[in-house]
Amino acid sequence: MTAIATARQRAPSWAGLNKRFIPYLLLLPAGALIGILLVCSFAVVRMSVGARNSEWSVWSIAAYQQLLRARYLAIVADTIWMALLSAVIATLVAFPIALFMARTSSQAARRLALIAILLPMIISLLVQSFGWMAILGPAGLLNQAVAAITGGSWPIMLLFNRTGVILGLVQTTVPLAVLPAVAALSTIPAALEEAASVLGADRIRTYRHIILPIAMPGMVTGGILVFGFNTGAFAVPLLLGGLKVTTLAVVIRDQMGTLMNWPLGAALSVVLVLLSLLFQSLNRIVIRDRGEASE
Repeated sequence: MTAIATARQRAPSWAGLNKRFIPYLLLLPAGALIGILLVCSFAVVRMSVGARNSEWSVWSIAAYQQLLRARYLAIVADTIWMALLSAVIATLVAFPIALFMARTSSQAARRLALIAILLPMIISLLVQSFGWMAILGPAGLLNQAVAAITGGSWPIMLLFNRTGVILGLVQTTVPLAVLPAVAALSTIPAALEEAASVLGADRIRTYRHIILPIAMPGMVTGGILVFGFNTGAFAVPLLLGGLKVTTLAVVIRDQMGTLMNWPLGAALSVVLVLLSLLFQSLNRIVIRDRGEASE
C-alpha cells in the first residue's frame, strides 16, 4: 500500500496540468486571429516589393518609387491633414460631453448620453454617410432650412468637398474621443475644483491649470485613436467626397480592385500602416514624458 501511495504521489497530476494549460488554451482564438493578421500583413509587404502581374516572383521597389510622385505625395498629405483636423475637432467636441458624463449624478442621464455616443459605432458607416448626403446635398435638409430662413436660392455646397468629408469623419469617430476622455475625467475628484475655487481661482483658471492637464493623456489618447481610424477611412471619403476628395484608402481600393495594380496598392497600404504606427508611438512618448514630469 505504501508503494502504491508513493507511486500515486510521483505520478503527474492531470488536474494540475489542465489548470496550467487552461490560460494558453484560452489564448488560442486570439493567437490564431493575430497569426492570420500577421500572415496577411507579410503578404501585403511582399506584394509591395513585387512587380505588376508578377507580385510573387519578382523583387522590385518600383511601387515605392511611384509613391514619390507629386500626385501620391499630395494624397498622403491630404489624408494626414483631414485625419489630423478631424481628430482635433472630435477631441474638442468630446470634452464637454465627457465632462457631463463624468460629473452628472444622474445615472439615467449618463446612460442616455452613453447610448447616444455609442450609436455611431452601432450603425453602419454606409447608412451614416447616406444620412449626411441627405442633409448636406444641394436639395438636402440643411439647404432647405437655410432657404426657408433667409429666402435665398443659392445652395450651400457642403457635399463632395473636404468640409463634408471632415464633418462625416468627426461625427463617426466622436465615440473614440469621448470614452478615453470620460475615463480620464472620472479620476479627477470634484474636491479639486472646490479647493481651487476656495483659493480664488475662477472657472477658466481651474480648467486650464487643473482639469485639462490631468485629463490631457485621455484626450490625447482619444485624438490618436480618431486619427488612426480616419487615416484608413473609406466609406465616408468615398461617399461624401465623391471624385473630388481622394484619400489613401480610396486610392488603395482603386489600385487593388479596378486597376489591378497590386504592388502600388500594397505599397500605399504599408504607408498607411506606418503612419498609424508612427502616431501611436508619438502617443506613447507623450504619455511617458508626462508621467516622468509628474513624478
